[in-house]
Amino acid sequence: MNKKKFEIEDTEFSFKYTKSRSNLNIKFNRISFIFFVFVFICFIFSIHLLHLGSRNYGPEENGKNNSYTKKLYRADIVDRNQRYIVKTVSSINIGINPLQVIDKKKLLINLKYIFPDKNFAEIEKKLNNKKFFWFEKKISEENYEKIMKLGDKSIIPNESLIRLYPHRNLFSHIIGQIDDDNNGISGLEKSLDSKLKKVKEPIQLTVDTDIQYLVREELIKFNDIFQTLGGAVILMNANNGEIISLVSLPDFDPNERKEIKDLNFINRATKGVYEFGSVFKTFTLAAAFNEKIIEPETEFVDLPKSLTCAGFPIREYNEKLPSDLTAEQILIRSGNIGSVRIAQKIGEEKYRSFLNKLGVVEGIGFDIEEVGKPIKFNWGKCPLATSSFGHGITTTLLQIVKAYSIISNGGFDIQPILIKENQSMKRKRIINKDVSEKILPILRKIVSTKEGTANLANIDGYDVGGKTGTANKNLEGTYTNKKINTFVSVFPTTKPKFILAVMLDEPKINENYVYKYRDGSNFKLKGSPRNTAGWNSVEVTGHILEKIGPILATKYSEVN
Repeated sequence: MNKKKFEIEDTEFSFKYTKSRSNLNIKFNRISFIFFVFVFICFIFSIHLLHLGSRNYGPEENGKNNSYTKKLYRADIVDRNQRYIVKTVSSINIGINPLQVIDKKKLLINLKYIFPDKNFAEIEKKLNNKKFFWFEKKISEENYEKIMKLGDKSIIPNESLIRLYPHRNLFSHIIGQIDDDNNGISGLEKSLDSKLKKVKEPIQLTVDTDIQYLVREELIKFNDIFQTLGGAVILMNANNGEIISLVSLPDFDPNERKEIKDLNFINRATKGVYEFGSVFKTFTLAAAFNEKIIEPETEFVDLPKSLTCAGFPIREYNEKLPSDLTAEQILIRSGNIGSVRIAQKIGEEKYRSFLNKLGVVEGIGFDIEEVGKPIKFNWGKCPLATSSFGHGITTTLLQIVKAYSIISNGGFDIQPILIKENQSMKRKRIINKDVSEKILPILRKIVSTKEGTANLANIDGYDVGGKTGTANKNLEGTYTNKKINTFVSVFPTTKPKFILAVMLDEPKINENYVYKYRDGSNFKLKGSPRNTAGWNSVEVTGHILEKIGPILATKYSEVN
């Protein structure tokens, strides 16, 4: 009995052992199979990911391409107060691959709900064409969320970088444009093209956004009042060349990336080359002071009303001008004949050399490439006479501003700049110091006295000085009645800090405009008496100074 029981127990023991081993093998086989399947799937996905990673995505393909995004990168540009003028930001474009559309009718219904204003007849044609197309570029965050919630595989987002100009037209002639390949084609976008693609920190300019806005608004207003073809304004620090404002009209919106072929959109502040007329008389008198030929009180007697040079007459613009004038009075009252007499005392060689020192008659380097070059001037006795009052000799408004800075700042050479880091602290005197000491009180009298031609810019507390220039435009070798009217102002004349030049291209007389003096008197005059700088460019300058003067007085009080 005991033996039988043992056998049963032994049998049970053997049975249990065998069964346990069988279960272990089954479990092991299942785990091995699952592990093998998992490894195989991972391998397939890894191959696929490596393939995707090696692809070069074009704009018509799905995915984000880092090299493509990097190619679009350009550094931001800020003004002198670190306010953005140009900014590169991320943007998402939405494309559709018709080959991946499952339910075209459903997709169109959903898209119409999100984008009700789109032309869906055209969208349906593109879907039927079976080729990838861009459905929405620069999509808003709200619409991006809506369209991605549709979960349609045919909808393909593509992230890119875009160049934004938040102030639109305000800095257009300074900043310029880029093309569709992200290359600069004008302005700083062109001249700084390689740098903008490399540096990471924003590039800081010398311009002030607030002042630029105020200057542009006034120029737009008066371009309308005087029905001009265009105009330009430059405001520059007379001591270090920093340009605080540079405006040229008409301008454009660089966000639109339009090809501009109309020559009227030229940058009149830097690219336009003009005869500026009587603003050159300041250079003539300054040259005589620099050569120590005359003094402000030197008298010129029996000045004729006209001269003849190479068969052409040179006349006074004001027939009532006295025949006896001091050197100072010749500039204050803008005498043509007196300026000729002064230039003749200087002589051709010395006068030419002086203009070269000021940087007026040759080309000038600048931070943007749109800079005009003065037309070659053939010197001689008659050219010396005509150039003394700004006739026949050309230059740019930028060069006029540079020259007035040198004459006003004690004779130190300066280089106009737009980029903060380009400023050089080295100062070199190129004309005698006493030239400024003698010329500045005269420029002040042009504005402050009744005999001067710029009374409309006489604003209490600003000590404005300057010189007007009215010139007939030379078109295709013939002088016309169309004008280039300019006023170059210096302020304060007691210690010059700024040069403000206002140029109007082909202004017209306004019979309804009401003029008011700014010296506290009750003087009012309706209608422009003459189409001269004293009645339009000076008036624009006065209004600009009233707007920007308080800002300059507070923000730039420490300017040397």
